[in-house]
Amino acid sequence: MMSRLLPLLAFIALAALLFVGVRMNSGKDNSAIPSPLIGKPAPEFSLPVLNQENRIIKTSDLKGRPYLLNVWGSWCPACQIEHPVISELARSGKLKVVGYNYKDETDAANKWLQQFGNPYDLILFDDSGRVALDWGIYGAPETFLIDAKGIVRWKHVGPITPEIIEQEILPALESKQ
Repeated sequence: MMSRLLPLLAFIALAALLFVGVRMNSGKDNSAIPSPLIGKPAPEFSLPVLNQENRIIKTSDLKGRPYLLNVWGSWCPACQIEHPVISELARSGKLKVVGYNYKDETDAANKWLQQFGNPYDLILFDDSGRVALDWGIYGAPETFLIDAKGIVRWKHVGPITPEIIEQEILPALESKQ
């Protein structure tokens, strides 16, 4: 009899443990992922510009002015959610916004940009995702703030909101100028 109850008891114990873990993390913001890149130079890359395969942009080409590196893909539903916010930030002129098109197809990316608009000063194209490994990118959207010296100052996983811009991005930008 006890041998038949053992799997049920193990399941109940595991479910209870999972429930406690979820309850302990509820209400916490897990989108500000600590990155080992914070305070360090942005990882080196050499990527083509979307629709300009012969135009290669290197990390060093972006130094001299702070920028927001916004990781997106046409396949990403959350990218559609944040897109109006990224567009508004780009229109404000407060910060250069560089798009990083991640694991996408050129035609799909172009169709997405035609549908939703292109707020980016520049779009880096990484169809294989090879450079993403150096940045610690594992999905989209993800966003990095890089200062004028090329130092990573901030990282966010998930859609950017107006509150995040006002409370996190702009203060981080001002504190490092």
